[in-house]
Amino acid sequence: MIDRESEYFKGRGAQIQSGNRFLANRIVAEHMEGIDEPLLLSPKTEVRIEHPKTIVNPISSPDIGLSFSLNPYQGCEHGCIYCYARNSHEYYGYTAGLDFETKLMAKPDAPRLLEKKLLSKNWKVTPISLSGNTDCYQPLEKEMKITRELLKVFVHYRHPVGLITKNNLILRDLDLLQDLAYDNLVQVYISITTLNEDLRRKMEPRTASAIKRLKILEDLDKAGIPAAVMSAPIIPGLNHHEIPAILKAAADHGAKGAGMTVVRLNGKLEEIFSDWLHKNFPDRFHKVMNQIAGLHGGKVQDNQFGRRMKGEGVLAESIHQLYKHSKKKYFQGKTLPEFNLKAFRKGGNLSFGF
Repeated sequence: MIDRESEYFKGRGAQIQSGNRFLANRIVAEHMEGIDEPLLLSPKTEVRIEHPKTIVNPISSPDIGLSFSLNPYQGCEHGCIYCYARNSHEYYGYTAGLDFETKLMAKPDAPRLLEKKLLSKNWKVTPISLSGNTDCYQPLEKEMKITRELLKVFVHYRHPVGLITKNNLILRDLDLLQDLAYDNLVQVYISITTLNEDLRRKMEPRTASAIKRLKILEDLDKAGIPAAVMSAPIIPGLNHHEIPAILKAAADHGAKGAGMTVVRLNGKLEEIFSDWLHKNFPDRFHKVMNQIAGLHGGKVQDNQFGRRMKGEGVLAESIHQLYKHSKKKYFQGKTLPEFNLKAFRKGGNLSFGF
């Protein structure tokens, strides 16, 4: 067990850099004389501006309902230890560990690129998901406001959009979300992984508390904006027993639907998560890791479509039965309205002129 006071990076999920599979070398702190001590200081957040050529990305996974995603940011300061998007940070020359939380990239051209896509002759209206990779309302959005500008484009062209977040900054954009909701052009998912604040602070260090997320659901419901709860990921031995309580609390606060996935530790996530788990919950380290492996055919990593997000086996079936029973009990008669695909108005004369 480490000395948490001197070496644990408070306010961060990952506690290691984890290396990069595409790079031959990695930064380590191992010098006996202590001259590596500066490397142990909690890294500060840095932001780099990116200028991609396209911004709307097709989703090839059959496990996900929507067909396209849009991510205004790469990397996420929320620092959720289980985040599958960590591995994508390696493509930019960074690590999936602390770099993912501290080396952020913003794409201010995203609204212009979105409009260009919507005006394309080949574009066929279909819902686009914001936050398919990282949270579009992470702390950086308060300053950059890229997500708000994207919503203005969706409003202007009456185009359907889905959002998922765990940050109450979304309430800043109630005016735009209400406009979209008027024509059934928006669905919002609020991610609630745990109601246990001690666990939340360790597992999702820079996110809104569960109480604030429930308040988001309540405020969205009062504003007439359809919202649901995403109880994900389910981690056996840590939060699987909370499924009934999370779904009940969400339903009581206005959620119209619910979803879930189980955890998987692909790529560098296995190293990052196991390090975090050992430092925070050493007494149940082996139990949790073994149960995660039990969901995925004996391995914690899983790329198999159909199984990777649901799991299989006795434990997976038990989790799904608990979820189905809870959803039936607390969401009976509740449903999210279907996206409206007929309100889309396309035409160059409507262009913002970015």
